[in-house]
Amino acid sequence: MAIQSLSQDQAPTAQSPATPAATRRRPGALARAVDTTLGRGLIQILAVAVFFASWEIAVDAGWLTEFLVGAPSGIWRVFVKSVLDGSLVHDTWLTVVEAILGFVIGTVLGSAAGLGLWYSVLVARIVEPFIVAINSVPKIALAPIVILWFGTGFISKVALAVSLTALVALIAAYQAARDADPDLQALLASMGASKNRIFRSVIVPSTLPAIIGMFRINIGFALVGAVVGEFISSQAGLGHLIYNASSLYDLNAVWVGLFVLMFVGFLLYHVIDFAERRILPWRQVDTAGSVQV
Repeated sequence: MAIQSLSQDQAPTAQSPATPAATRRRPGALARAVDTTLGRGLIQILAVAVFFASWEIAVDAGWLTEFLVGAPSGIWRVFVKSVLDGSLVHDTWLTVVEAILGFVIGTVLGSAAGLGLWYSVLVARIVEPFIVAINSVPKIALAPIVILWFGTGFISKVALAVSLTALVALIAAYQAARDADPDLQALLASMGASKNRIFRSVIVPSTLPAIIGMFRINIGFALVGAVVGEFISSQAGLGHLIYNASSLYDLNAVWVGLFVLMFVGFLLYHVIDFAERRILPWRQVDTAGSVQV
């Protein structure tokens, strides 16, 4: 009787802890409708519309001064005028070309140098302090030197974008190469694989996700390099547009340049994201089965 009573007392206790599945709460119909690409997009568009409407109302009511913050209506007028006369299209195209060229050249050179350091631990240890020292210097401080070396034309803007992106790519590639699976490298070496074979079979595949992930950072640095070069000396480009407009206290034109830069950065970011999904499809995270709390 005691054993039977004990087993009966313990039976509910063994089943009392709720399973994780029992504690999960499915989102409601509204939450499921919102948490879609279309739903999130509509909310983002609505947030932008509310922001600009509030801005315009604040300026019209006198709560904000258009001279100091601009106004959405004024920004739109400047935008339409700049598009119609072709100046904004030309400035945007020039800045985008400078940034993309600087991004490609800097990323390729930096990634190749970073991966190349894997071949020699001695060279990497010798070079590492110099990399740290150069990386500690704000790259924008190099702008006057780059302009002096390469002139005030198109090449200097590309060179400045390269200077900002190359070191980031080098550090990312070198760190990823250092973190490559040492056991797998030792296994291939024990099987008689050459260093070049280990590099192709282990180092490059294992560093590819880190290098492509670094693209998102580098595209922003490339835009910064191109725009800063245009700030210092240029005859066209979005940086030239923003600098001239700020000199004339034309805040509406300044905002036009800034908003176009935001859009360009947003677009290039998603181009890189699309490329990553195509090149590395296994890195995509499936959120459909994520736990809802």
